[in-house]
Amino acid sequence: MECYKEFAHIYDELINSDINYKEWASQILKICDELKVNRKDYLDLACGTGNITGEIVSEFNNTWAVDLSYDMLTEAETKLRGNRNNIKFVCQDITELNLNRKFDLVTCCLDSTNYILEDSSLKEYFSSVLNHLKDEGIFIFDINSYYKLTEVLGNNVYNYDDENVTYIWQNSLEDDIVDMYLTFFVKQGELYKRFDEQHSERAYRCEEIETILKEIGFEIVMKMNNYEDRDIEDITERIVYVVKKAG
Repeated sequence: MECYKEFAHIYDELINSDINYKEWASQILKICDELKVNRKDYLDLACGTGNITGEIVSEFNNTWAVDLSYDMLTEAETKLRGNRNNIKFVCQDITELNLNRKFDLVTCCLDSTNYILEDSSLKEYFSSVLNHLKDEGIFIFDINSYYKLTEVLGNNVYNYDDENVTYIWQNSLEDDIVDMYLTFFVKQGELYKRFDEQHSERAYRCEEIETILKEIGFEIVMKMNNYEDRDIEDITERIVYVVKKAG
């Protein structure tokens, strides 16, 4: 089973009610102001259907959006291509990023970093970002916390049901990897179409992430609790990192 194929076409319907993208983007731009980041070139990694991209694009001269899922990029392009948006959409693996240019701001939001399961791939990902970052640029990304993946999601089962979409979400936790098996039933006329997807996320401890960041050549500027000005707690579910090239 592949992830973010048919799911891409109902992603916004299911996810958008839980995420305030405007507030996230506002916090990101506030940090850019505080750190005096030049608003010329912006790169959104694992952009999905372009929700964060769309909130930030008007603040930069040039915007690039990268995702590994062609279906997610199709949704993003359909949604954002108009309104005078100047966005270059690229289908690429973020651990093998090769855009031949550098950026003032790079973001990777909504726990996409957790989808990278191996240390070697995580190092390649961070190295790729470092190579695409201008000297005074910043990289902002978030992770599902170790607590959330192991204690909240863990080996649990969830379900969702409305008039148009029903899904069953079963999780299996082993060796800090949460395998998520999702079965969807999407209404089409009088019938429901079934499709299945599997997603896997790794539960990283902060110490693991921060050791690799420093090894690659990043300096950690700040950490946030879910894009808010709050300290990280033991039960924090989303941890946000702001990093830059080490001086």
